[in-house]
Amino acid sequence: MEIKNAVVVITGASSGIGEATARAATQAGAHIVLLARRKARIEALAAECGDALAVACDVTRPEEVKRAIESTLATFGRIDVLVNNAGQGLYAAIDEITATDFKALLDLNLVAPLMMMQAVIPPMRQQGAGSIINISSGATLGAWPGSGAYTSSKAALNMLSDVARLELAGVGIAVSTLLPFMTHSEFYHAVKAGREQASAQEAQSASFIHAPEQVAREILALIKSGAARGDLVPVEYGGSYRG
Repeated sequence: MEIKNAVVVITGASSGIGEATARAATQAGAHIVLLARRKARIEALAAECGDALAVACDVTRPEEVKRAIESTLATFGRIDVLVNNAGQGLYAAIDEITATDFKALLDLNLVAPLMMMQAVIPPMRQQGAGSIINISSGATLGAWPGSGAYTSSKAALNMLSDVARLELAGVGIAVSTLLPFMTHSEFYHAVKAGREQASAQEAQSASFIHAPEQVAREILALIKSGAARGDLVPVEYGGSYRG
């Protein structure tokens, strides 16, 4: 899909990968819609990006998702791209994961992307074209101590994306999945549980951690190509990235 003049909706747009994607899409000539809970941040970013709409939105709340999509259509008249980026981590051993934390994680990392897809599919289907990019995790390519809750939520998102790609291909909607590797962002300081372990992992990985701008470039490449999957996972960890 051509990015220039496309209407690109980005969840989790207030920082990290979402913010970097907003800037990259703007530079590529897109009209962007920024969704996040932190209203002040996305409004400031929208002011920098020009032809942009900022909508405060908790993507786990159906009524807020509905309002955000209605606002997008009222402003731009169409939705060409959805970047399902909002998500959160959780670091805990299997016997330490609480049901409450796990349910909340699944709600944000799995159910919310489904709701966002369901919200944009009707206008995309009517247009006969669209691109959905689901941001998963390179951690799903392996088994890592303490990652059971997070990686299971993202592994489920991988399968949801693959099935959606099959179901929607006939109506011109390309569903793609991106597996970033470790990325420098607020992610490790905003985990649902295990913040100390997450911060330690970030520090230990400083030599090969990616900038969010690099992930944003991969997202735009997937939008353009419509490929099923992309990754930034080094080959030694099971991915295709060679640096």
